[in-house]
Formats: sequence, C-alpha cells, structure tokens
Amino acid sequence: MAIGTLLPEQADELAKLARMELKHMKGFTACAKNLEVEADMPFAKTFFSPLHGNFQTALAEGKITTCLLIQAILIEAFAIAAYHIYIPVADPFARKITEGVVKDEYTHLNYGQEWLKANLSEVREELEQANRDNLPLVRRMLEQVAGDAAVLHMDKEDLMADFLSSYQDVLMEIGLNGREIARMAAAALVG
Repeated sequence: MAIGTLLPEQADELAKLARMELKHMKGFTACAKNLEVEADMPFAKTFFSPLHGNFQTALAEGKITTCLLIQAILIEAFAIAAYHIYIPVADPFARKITEGVVKDEYTHLNYGQEWLKANLSEVREELEQANRDNLPLVRRMLEQVAGDAAVLHMDKEDLMADFLSSYQDVLMEIGLNGREIARMAAAALVG
C-alpha cells in the first residue's frame, strides 16, 4: 500500500497485491492454530525492523527503486526460499496453504521485477546501492533463524542457496549482466 503512494497510477494493482498478503496472513494464522502454536510478534517486529526501517526511510525519500528492491524482490525471494524448503517438511494442512502462498509470492516478485526492468536505465545506480544496503541484512536474518529452521529440518545453506538463486534469477530478468549480478550477490558476503 505504501509503494502505491509513490506509484499512484499503479495503486489499484498494488492494493490487490496487499490484499493477497492479508490472505496469506490469515492462511498462516490457520496453520499456527492447527499446530497449536502462537506467532511471536515481538520477535517478528525485531526480526524485520532493519529492513522495515530502510523501507520507511526510502519511502520518506521517495525512492521507489529501494522500496521495490526491499519489498518486492528481497522479501519475496526470502519468503519463496523459505517456503520451498519448508513445503517438503510441512504437515499436509500447512503444505497446502504454503503451496498456494508461493504461487502468489511469484506474482509479487514479478511485479517488482517488471517495474525495475522497465526502468533499469534510470534506476541502476539506486538499485546497486539499495542492494549493498539491504542484501547483507537478509543474510543476517537467515543466520538469525538458522536454529529455528533446523528444528523444522530446514538447512541454513539450502535456504541461502535457494534465496540467492531466486534473487540472481530476478536480477538477470531485470537486465543485469553476469558480472553485475555476481558483484551484487557478493554484497551478502561482505555485509
């Protein structure tokens, strides 16, 4: 919804994507209820606060590229990687919901990808800076949940490999070359 304030001509499409996210929240709330677990919302706020803070700063500065990189590329690629690794170990109820969510997440990923692709010549420099500022945060996030993921039989290296593969595929689709993509992916290692 916030990105829609920066792209008012696409606000309806972005609102539709936001409604999908609300549907996902309801689905995962049902999964938690089925498993008799309660979401740790204070942890979630802390976990996402570095990316959220960077998003809010970029939003206030009108940096559409940075907002899209964070929300539509990094977070979506992170979620897709987690879901891909989770689905094989999920209970049948959670598996069905998660498989549906993954399909929607590709829609969100595609939205950001297509906007960045269409505007790459104007946004390349901001995209690279946003990557340097935010990709290391995702790596730290993956490391932070590695123990919890292991309990669910989700390997940290598999999560990182799946995430980087999705992320690099998006960068290629946006129009970056192999060298640029390798340099951007390396930002995860140095941050």
